[in-house]
Amino acid sequence: MMTAQTQDIAKPYITLITVCWNAAETIGDTLKSIDAQTYRDFEHLVIDGASRDGTQAIVEAMAAANRRLMSEPDKGIYDAMNKGIRLARGEIIGLLNADDVFADNRVLERVANAFADPGLDCCFGDLVYVDRARPDHVTRYWRSSDFEPGSFRRGWFPPHPTLYLRRSVYDQVGDFDLGYRHAADVEFMMRVFEGARCRSLRIPEVLVRMKSGGASNNGLRTVIRQNREILQALSKHGLAASPVSYWFSKLANRLVQIFTGKLRAMTNR
Repeated sequence: MMTAQTQDIAKPYITLITVCWNAAETIGDTLKSIDAQTYRDFEHLVIDGASRDGTQAIVEAMAAANRRLMSEPDKGIYDAMNKGIRLARGEIIGLLNADDVFADNRVLERVANAFADPGLDCCFGDLVYVDRARPDHVTRYWRSSDFEPGSFRRGWFPPHPTLYLRRSVYDQVGDFDLGYRHAADVEFMMRVFEGARCRSLRIPEVLVRMKSGGASNNGLRTVIRQNREILQALSKHGLAASPVSYWFSKLANRLVQIFTGKLRAMTNR
């Protein structure tokens, strides 16, 4: 297996992390989409929170030479992500959760091509939400856009499951802050983009298909709590925004995503 020490600069070694807990219903599809990737210079870490529904058995049955499984109790999804990052051996690190699948089998190839630029710190792309019962039915289309300073104040951030970072970025900005129960990923990305001003590239394609009902979009109450934490994080990082304008921007963005998703679904019929 290629290691970070022996890798060809033009072909970076990637660590892909999947965190899960009681994900027997969906993790098989996630693993299939990972195993189908044309780019093979990567390791896959599955960080399981001591599932009780057969998740571990599915992962073990779908063993691969580049896959490692760790299963033990954790303090939630962000704690599991931190564990995976500390175990990662790759120069490039990305996360694909157990409700997600790659949009096609060349996603990691596109990511690796982007990081052929040694000056690039991170890349990200688009994401679609799909109906949990009908995975081919798109319900929302999250079209990302290039980062501009102050974007987080307007409710902008890239879809986290499409984000890939150099290990050096994690070394610079630190782990996910477990003080944020619902928005540690957004607060982390504030440090990456607004704080460190990492050089980023948007890949203008759908990279991930996310099943509705996951940890970050499971009900109105969770969405409200998440966005309250985001407002707190904005204030912490000197990006305080008017709650009224922030919520208006978020609502407008959500409506655009839903409309675009419906339009895409109609076009693909």
